[in-house]
Amino acid sequence: MAEAEAKKENEVAKKTGSFWKGVKAEFKKIIWPDRVKLYRQTVAVVVVSVITGAFIALIDRMLQYGINFIIR
Repeated sequence: MAEAEAKKENEVAKKTGSFWKGVKAEFKKIIWPDRVKLYRQTVAVVVVSVITGAFIALIDRMLQYGINFIIR
């Protein structure tokens, strides 16, 4: 019984170790952007987010006006 448990624990340890080795290998494959690319992409995300928010707010106002017009 104890041998089976020890074997199971050993297998779990091997799997966990190989998992972290795989994670480390994948992190080495990452190509991080330079400062200029990072800045441009950040600006693009912020601009698109602001435009999307404004569009949603406009649609919301139009629907609110339309519903209030129908109710009154």
